[in-house]
Amino acid sequence: MRRIDVRLVAGLSVVALVAVGAAGCGGQQGGAAKDDAASEVTCEVSRETRVGIATGNATGVYYVVGNALAGQLSGATGGKLTGTAAETGASVQNVEQLVSGQYDVAFSLFDTAVNAVQGKGSFTAPQPVEALARIYDNYTQVVVRNDAQIGSVADMRGKRISTGSPKSGTEVIANRLLEAAGLDPAKDIRAQRLDLAKTVEGMKDGSVDGFFWSGGLPTGGLTDLFTTAGDRVKFIDIAPLLPKMNELSPAYQAGTIGRDAYRTAADTPTIVVPNVLLVRKDLDANVACAITRTVFDKRDALAQANPAAKGISLENARKTEPVPLHRGATKALKDLNAP
Repeated sequence: MRRIDVRLVAGLSVVALVAVGAAGCGGQQGGAAKDDAASEVTCEVSRETRVGIATGNATGVYYVVGNALAGQLSGATGGKLTGTAAETGASVQNVEQLVSGQYDVAFSLFDTAVNAVQGKGSFTAPQPVEALARIYDNYTQVVVRNDAQIGSVADMRGKRISTGSPKSGTEVIANRLLEAAGLDPAKDIRAQRLDLAKTVEGMKDGSVDGFFWSGGLPTGGLTDLFTTAGDRVKFIDIAPLLPKMNELSPAYQAGTIGRDAYRTAADTPTIVVPNVLLVRKDLDANVACAITRTVFDKRDALAQANPAAKGISLENARKTEPVPLHRGATKALKDLNAP
């Protein structure tokens, strides 16, 4: 069985590394059991269960909120669920490893989740995943060095551009934006497929001219960059590319990166896309129900870890179509009176 390398956040209730391996083998002792579709959903977890959560880059919001969620599960379920969050490459990789059984819950951008259930984009066949809920929105954050002479995505031709970690949702959006601007991601830029930490270091030392990032506000890596190199970097406005992006998916929406997010001089128009929490279709319904309830019951605690989690709302929780809700999540949201 493949060993998973994880970084644990101090102060959160997480289990030892060996437990991550067990959490990745859903049917083994301690792992999340498969669902009995004929049974009633009570939201009561009958045995101690370890839950592995696939997040994203260590300096991104998925990782912070995922660790916070892992830390809340035990207390919210009387010790029945124990969570461990792992650093990953994010959305596409998360879906692949969720389906393979390495994790039980996965953060994903909504456009990637739609591709997964429809067998499009990075997926050659429909994937057996369902949603627990729509959560907060991700903001597409495109940052360039002031000395790179980049005023738009089209100006990235020939430049050293980080398109995010391989198999990440950021990479999917980056490539779509480049194509919307008339560029071939494979030929017209000097692509740097870097995680956020390496991207930020490259922006600081001048080895990267610009980058794409899809994440909540604020993202720790960008806070670091704008704090230490704010006079040498800037956001660019990608809102003019929204109509082209909507031809690919209705998931893309207009949004604004407020000046307060990173203490910039002005607001920046951008494109946002919702996030969803995904599970396998066969995850035990009571486990799925208990996790979903925890997300909403403990929203304030998650928001203390990162303000992006304030965007988690019952009003939006069911808005996951065409990604179906897991039947355990449907029970939880009904009990929580989600509209």
